[in-house]
Amino acid sequence: METNTVALRPPRHALDRRAIAWWRAQSALVFGVPVVALVVLGLLIPPARTALLIPGVVLAVLGAAWVIALPLWWYRVHRWENTETAVYSRSGFFWQEWRVAPLSRIQTVDTLRGPLEQMFGLATLTVTTASARGAIKIHGLDAELAARVAEQLTELTQATPGDAT
Repeated sequence: METNTVALRPPRHALDRRAIAWWRAQSALVFGVPVVALVVLGLLIPPARTALLIPGVVLAVLGAAWVIALPLWWYRVHRWENTETAVYSRSGFFWQEWRVAPLSRIQTVDTLRGPLEQMFGLATLTVTTASARGAIKIHGLDAELAARVAEQLTELTQATPGDAT
């Protein structure tokens, strides 16, 4: 009798390349808002100019390095895959997380598209399981692909025996 074994292994699919631009836009917003605030206040408040402009410049340099380098790194690390038996994901930065969710453990499958994701035509696929570790989130998928995968996983989950607990 043959059994389907679900093992932790590297997922096969990369995210959509637009995820790089999406991550860069997010990072630019995170760093850009405080940099602009520090620079504007530094220019408007002469006695505090140095105390505001120096942190603004340091934050701008660190932010630029972050915006340029990290999205490329994340793109190389993040992977995903769904099969007829499980959903696989790998994500992280310094601490990389590899996860596998057998279809029999899936409770819900959702897609989410925030404002920036919509601008870039991307979506996040969330696979909620009965695990104490929480849902598997796959960020940076093409929106149409995420919808197809959600539909496919829903159909496969319905056809898979188990109680998802």
